[in-house]
Amino acid sequence: MDADLPTCTWESAYGSRAVSVWAGVGDNRGMRLRRAAVPAVVAAGVALLLGGCLKDAICGSDDYPVLQIDGSGRQCVPKGQEPPTGFTRFPEGQVPKHVDDEWDVYWRSHTVDKSGKTISA
Repeated sequence: MDADLPTCTWESAYGSRAVSVWAGVGDNRGMRLRRAAVPAVVAAGVALLLGGCLKDAICGSDDYPVLQIDGSGRQCVPKGQEPPTGFTRFPEGQVPKHVDDEWDVYWRSHTVDKSGKTISA
């Protein structure tokens, strides 16, 4: 304890105790509570930051999704390759990127016919 800081001294069942009056609390309960809260706050912050990043992708980073013509089937095709027979690319601007995103939900009930027209599935 620094000699130049004012202190309080008292007797208790656990012996004599001297605490700086600047500590605010007679023991370290406040500091222990803060130390216990820090990991919880950090974990909550990380969860919030990663929450948007952890959505399931429709395809891996090296693939793109394709839609079955006149059907509701889908698959992922490696970038640089054409869709297999019976499949086509999604219309530009309507490509689903993550599970349950706007276009994933839309294309569950729609498909493309042989002429490229969007129809109900």
